[in-house]
Amino acid sequence: MWFIKMLTSFQSQHLTTLKTCLLLILIHFMWFESIVCASDVEGLPPLVLPPVSEFSPESFIDETSMSTESPFYPLYCHQDRSDWRWTFLPQGYLYGTYWASAAEPRMAVKVIEEQAHGTLIDPEIGGRIGFVRFGSRSRLEGWQFDLLGGVNLRQDPDEGLDMQATDYRYDLPLTYRNGPHGFKMGYYHVSAHVGDEFLVTNQTLQRDNFVRDVFNFGYSYHPSPELRLYGEVGYGFNVDVSEPLEFQFGFDYGPATVTRIYGAPFMALNVHLREELNFGGNIALQAGWAWRGESIAAGILRSGAYFYDGGSSQFAFHDIHETQVGWGLWYDY
Repeated sequence: MWFIKMLTSFQSQHLTTLKTCLLLILIHFMWFESIVCASDVEGLPPLVLPPVSEFSPESFIDETSMSTESPFYPLYCHQDRSDWRWTFLPQGYLYGTYWASAAEPRMAVKVIEEQAHGTLIDPEIGGRIGFVRFGSRSRLEGWQFDLLGGVNLRQDPDEGLDMQATDYRYDLPLTYRNGPHGFKMGYYHVSAHVGDEFLVTNQTLQRDNFVRDVFNFGYSYHPSPELRLYGEVGYGFNVDVSEPLEFQFGFDYGPATVTRIYGAPFMALNVHLREELNFGGNIALQAGWAWRGESIAAGILRSGAYFYDGGSSQFAFHDIHETQVGWGLWYDY
């Protein structure tokens, strides 16, 4: 029932945008198929991307002139680039989402007790696609361009699961990974909307048109395969209600190899500082048990305790302070 309500409250402008994107994707694949079919008919060789040798970064670098002490050394120092290839729709992702971040797209559900508003349910519906990679097919290494998208919802179980708010977000990140070093640069859009049922029961509410179009840059470092430290800065070039600058940092600790059914402990911390809150932002902490699948493309499933304190995790209520304690189930890409 809550899913049907979510669909009926979906904004018309988002439907128009979604239809346009689907049309463009359809045209793209029709064009790609026509090229492949033409190659088969005319006896031409199959369509392939250029060989690695013509695009090897080594051909543009004079390693004798670069010191290992250079801050840019991690960008070009690879142990083995012999298997780097162009891959369309690659398996796996080079720069994962921040586990404890309340804003990034993922599949999740949280049942929380909020200090001022009682019991709430915060589901998240999201996905991720890797479009193209120039790098290894057997290791998570190289350059990759992805698309992420998702909806972060809030429902009130005391009011028949009425939808209080939804945040819509999509990301277009270009990611890079070399050993323990990971980099992300890209763009994301987020817009916040108050639920129809919530507006009906709170007719005096003044809705804020919270919108952010942001260029962001992130860096992560793995001291060990199980531990990731990260930091990110974002600048909003088109904002409404929110302010341009944001910073976030934290860590993720959890299984880096296949766990099978047994799983392994995890812990994650995220601190998100936002200019519209005078850089007060919020802190989120998660701890529990996690499972990682066998495929290189498998995400990580986590379940455990959840704590959040700061500006609301729903941007429609961005200036309202919330303290949340609860349980969550998350699947990150």
